Amino acid sequence: MVWFIVRRLALLVLAIFVSTIIIFLLLRLLPGDVAQVVGGTQASPEQVEAIRDELGLNRPLVAQYLGWLGGALTGDFGVSALSGETVTSELGEKLTVTAPLVLASTVLSIAVAVPLGIVAGSRHRKADGVALSAVSQLGIAVPSFLVGLGLIILFAVRWELFPAQGFPRVGWDDPGGAVHALVLPTITLALAQGAVLFRFVRSATLDVLHQEYIRTARAKGLTRQQALWRHGLRNASVPIISILGVQIASLIAGVVVIEQVFTLPGVGQMLVRDVGSRDLEKVQGTVVLIAVVVLVIGFLVDVLHRLVDPRLRVTA
Repeated sequence: MVWFIVRRLALLVLAIFVSTIIIFLLLRLLPGDVAQVVGGTQASPEQVEAIRDELGLNRPLVAQYLGWLGGALTGDFGVSALSGETVTSELGEKLTVTAPLVLASTVLSIAVAVPLGIVAGSRHRKADGVALSAVSQLGIAVPSFLVGLGLIILFAVRWELFPAQGFPRVGWDDPGGAVHALVLPTITLALAQGAVLFRFVRSATLDVLHQEYIRTARAKGLTRQQALWRHGLRNASVPIISILGVQIASLIAGVVVIEQVFTLPGVGQMLVRDVGSRDLEKVQGTVVLIAVVVLVIGFLVDVLHRLVDPRLRVTA
């Protein structure tokens, strides 16, 4: 197990390194010029060229990348060409909105989807199991932004229970207001993520119930539910962990849309704005951070697989 973790860590570091190269090069292929954006429409070609020199955009690509990578290894992702603020500080500020939103929606979706998926799988021929499956299909079919708009109309406009949009200017210095502002976005993300997770939990439960060891356990006198809880859930958790990792990774992309719907000053909203203004340093730092989070999630999923399934430890 130790050697497996060491090997996976080495692969993780290599994957992060390669992803930084790919992101760096792809962003340089985008149309437009950040120097022109900084100089404005009235800037002369000489002024634009001077700005490019000041920003280091005329240096060779290898020199630009190595300079950025050296800073990134120490936590310095550069300085925004438009705002003049460090990318690290701006990312840190935006993460105070995005990170709690992603974490809360993930916890909520797991807390609801996993037990309901097990119930639906174990009672797939019963009326309640069929009803749960039908509701989950509806959750998958409806786009998350429409769910968010519906929640705004119902709980913010009609009943005035939660704010429709925005986040407190003082942030988490007003914890009550911050939590209040994140309730509807959290439910919106959790519904979309939970509907998909529910389907996989249900399928994994159904698959386990048809295994020989479940039949053996039932032959020894256990009921269907007892056999599932005592012997089946650990085996069912292996595919569930995999899809959960994928769901969390996709949730990071989905948060971009939700932050736009609820006007939350998070990483997603900042990324959309910075791509439009071609603030390369901030876009680069944001995308690299997202890539690192996704790769780390994949690493943790691999480790959890080995911890849950002893057969994988034997072959690792």
